Formats: sequence, structure tokens, C-alpha cells
Amino acid sequence: MHQGGASDLADRLTAHLSSWLGSWPPISPFAVVTSPARATPGWDGVVRPIAGLATPEGTVVSVPPALFEKARALFEEEGPHGFVAHAAQLVAGAPGPLGRGVFRWCQRLSDLPDAGEWVDPDDPRIPDWLRPFNGAVLVAFDEAGAYAAGVGRKRHDEHCQELAVATEPEHRGRGLARRLVAQAARRVAAEGSVATYLHRVDNFASAAVAEAAGFPDVGWEVIGLPTAT
Repeated sequence: MHQGGASDLADRLTAHLSSWLGSWPPISPFAVVTSPARATPGWDGVVRPIAGLATPEGTVVSVPPALFEKARALFEEEGPHGFVAHAAQLVAGAPGPLGRGVFRWCQRLSDLPDAGEWVDPDDPRIPDWLRPFNGAVLVAFDEAGAYAAGVGRKRHDEHCQELAVATEPEHRGRGLARRLVAQAARRVAAEGSVATYLHRVDNFASAAVAEAAGFPDVGWEVIGLPTAT
């Protein structure tokens, strides 16, 4: 364990979720809450009007203040399952029903060896998908100096940075992704934040990367608009 223990990481996560959702941890099986963050652009300038987290201990779903009364009425009428099925209808122009994805957070900092170097997101050597991230990105280059794999950090607030990783097809199977995610998580912790990692339920390759890098699956699912990728 580096840069703080498990309790420090857990405290940072709680602080992030309290800010992000408006209430955390869950104190009931299912709660609809409100937060100004639901009406405020996120790390990439996109407003995410519905966001939630489902855990074995309970579920919290957050909506904008302007939708809170309608959301509460929907929950009282439909119950938890009906609310999740129909909540997207509260948002004008919503692309579809609420999406779900696996929500993981770094509970232990892995000792996997470093695999990349930190560069600015405007570095001409990196692919377009890494450019929108709000901070330095972590990149592994091959022997010829070409991009092989990379990690971007979504800086949600002072407590949390969400990691996203991708590897070029010809460089897969070498463990680059898991080493990069582990390396990035160490930097996030050193900066006083906790690293989180989201993926689709059926993305088994991404799940394997997360497990190896210190992000276990503890049965938590993110809920919201847009869906997890």
C-alpha cells in the first residue's frame, strides 16, 4: 500500500459521493435525493441530470433540484424498479432509459510496475480519444515511439478521479492496460484523491484489468444518463 491506507481511500470516496449525489452513504434501501451537481456541467462540460449508485446496502439516485418533486412522486407511485425504468422520462430529450454499469473504486494500490509516461493531452503523439481529459494523461509508447495504450483521468472533484483506459489491438495481451491503470491510481492517491473505474457489465476484458489493478467488484452499479461505456 502506498500514499495512504484503505481507510483514507474510502474516506475520499465517501466525500466524492456525498458531493456528487447530494447524500451518501445510503440510509434506506432506495432513496431519491437532489443535488445542484445534476444541473451543473461535469468534467467534460456535459450535464448529467440523473446519477445514482446501487449497492448491496442501498441505492441512492440523484436528480436536479427542479425535478425533485416530480421524481419523488414517480418513486412513490412506481416504487424502486418502476422509478429506474421510467425516470429518464423526467428529462426532456433523454436518449433512452437509465443505463447501468459496474462501479469500482481503488481499494488497494497495486505494485504492478509502471508502463507509461505522463504527457499533456495536446501531445501530437496521442490519439483523439485522450485529448478531452482535464489533466495530464498516461501513455505507453512502443519501441518505435508510437502510441500503444493510454489512460485518461476524469477529474470529477477534489476527491475523485475516474480512470479510462484503451489499448491498440496489436499491443493487447501484454498487460499494458492493467499496469497503466495501477500506475495512474498511485498518482491519483498521491494527489489526495481516490481512483474510480466504470465499465459495462458485459465488458469482461475491462473487468479483468480493473481486478488486476486493485479495483475489485463489490456489487456496486452506477445508474444514470448517459450510460456507462
